[in-house]
Amino acid sequence: MITLYDCATAPSPRRARILLAEKGIAHTTVAIDLRAGEQFSDAFRAVNPQCTVPALVTDEGVVLTDNAAIIAWAEAFQPQPPLLGRTPLEKAEVAHWHWRAEFEGLMAVAEALRNGSPAMAGRALPGPVDYAQIPALAERGVQRLQQFFAALDTRLADRPFLAGSFFSLADITAVVAVDFARIVKVRPDDTLHANLVRWRAALANRPAVAG
Repeated sequence: MITLYDCATAPSPRRARILLAEKGIAHTTVAIDLRAGEQFSDAFRAVNPQCTVPALVTDEGVVLTDNAAIIAWAEAFQPQPPLLGRTPLEKAEVAHWHWRAEFEGLMAVAEALRNGSPAMAGRALPGPVDYAQIPALAERGVQRLQQFFAALDTRLADRPFLAGSFFSLADITAVVAVDFARIVKVRPDDTLHANLVRWRAALANRPAVAG
């Protein structure tokens, strides 16, 4: 049985949830309460020693402990719809914008949140090892997000999705980054980011994104 270890409030497992829903891959869910520290429990460490979610257990009993592995597995397990592109150029576009959404979007939110929130003191990076906060990274993270929003708006000026005419993994990662940026008080502006706002509104009609 395919099982997803999830947390409803965290961005990384949301990426996996959207991916599995778009692929139509049936699975059971085990909720991990990150705020209560359940990721550090002996029970969860036995599943994923990295103490992070998502973690996905395949039918074979193999545990995939990051989104990169889950994405690769899901695309091979259920090729339709192809979320990594079909042609060589489509695949290149998806890979490029997915990387940017991770590096410029999700990582920037993580920088701002984990280095700026008092609740994250000593937890500047996820996982079993404690790292001290660097306040300057929080400020930089907000600046990076502002640049990321501008880049998305420019890209979406003449196309419905980041990779072109089709919904892809790049859109999944980008929408999770855009939505989670609210936690550090960065939001799309109706005037400055009209194309980004239009894209986000369209994605709200997809059950996998809205759910």
